[in-house]
Amino acid sequence: MTTALPATAPSHNSPRPRRRRAQLAAVLIALMGLLAPALTTTTATADTVTDIVPVGSIPGRVAITPDGASAYVANFAGSSVSVIETATNTVTATIPLSFGLAGVAITPDGTRAYIVNQLDNTVSVIDTATNTVIGAPIPVGQAPRVVAITPGGSTAYIVNTVDNTVSVVDTTANTVTGTIPVGNTPDGMAITPDGTRVYVTNSSDGTASVIDTATNTVTATVAVGTVPGGVAISPDGTRAYIVNSNSNGTVSVLDTATNTVVETIPVGAEPRRLAVTPDGARVYVTNNGGDIVSIIATATNTVIETIPVGTNPGGVAVTPDGTRVYVTNAGDDTVSVITIGPEPCTGSICLSTGSAGS
Repeated sequence: MTTALPATAPSHNSPRPRRRRAQLAAVLIALMGLLAPALTTTTATADTVTDIVPVGSIPGRVAITPDGASAYVANFAGSSVSVIETATNTVTATIPLSFGLAGVAITPDGTRAYIVNQLDNTVSVIDTATNTVIGAPIPVGQAPRVVAITPGGSTAYIVNTVDNTVSVVDTTANTVTGTIPVGNTPDGMAITPDGTRVYVTNSSDGTASVIDTATNTVTATVAVGTVPGGVAISPDGTRAYIVNSNSNGTVSVLDTATNTVVETIPVGAEPRRLAVTPDGARVYVTNNGGDIVSIIATATNTVIETIPVGTNPGGVAVTPDGTRVYVTNAGDDTVSVITIGPEPCTGSICLSTGSAGS
């Protein structure tokens, strides 16, 4: 005869609760596996100002050498060009020039810097190896403001604001070989990566003139926003970005294949200049009215971040390796150096270590 044992409740150490905990753990591990791609997409990290470099009085445009070693800053009221060594972010040379310096551009081989003397109606050429001026200034049109050099380095184009023209300079002889009429009060300019076209903004007309470099004639005029200023071209040449410098600032995005505006992006107040990163992923826009830089993601054409910089930011340039941005601050005679962070998080769940935008 078998005697039945009395039923007893499981003790705290009985195997049943342990099995339940193991089952729950297995479910959690499975869920983590499903979520892993979203969790590891990327970490959202904001760009940050990592250095502030004192330069000359009222710095305007800035250009960086192709090797990324130096940044050349034209000081409008300082009658000089400040040369910043980017490895240390210190000024290693100050080159005396005229009062009223404006645009600056570096040749593709990095051996020359072209500096616009806005009040002298000339352009000066600097040997970057010695940081000394070469030859006599080149006479151009009235109130020149911006200079850009073709990818091959053979030609420099200079915008003349009062003349409503663009001067064409042969960089071998450093002489003007042509003059191109454009719209009223031209202000900004950029050349496509293949060197076939020049985009010039006409601030009084709300338009951009497109110049064919083969014939040096205007082949199209595109309506953009109010008071267009700075212009930059994407590395693949498919887009032109133009700031519209009114109080409610915007950036017009042009499809360069059709020369039509395909997007208008709100940015800060009184935007001035802009620069595209070498990978084409971001556009950095200086906003003079708010002392900020707006960062546009080109994949979505939206502002993903806003960074405070110095007073009255104007000129902007990105290093060739895409790691830093140099911004001139005319109101406090400095250059802000922004270190670029990784792309903002795009997964459905993000592990944030900082602000990804505002």
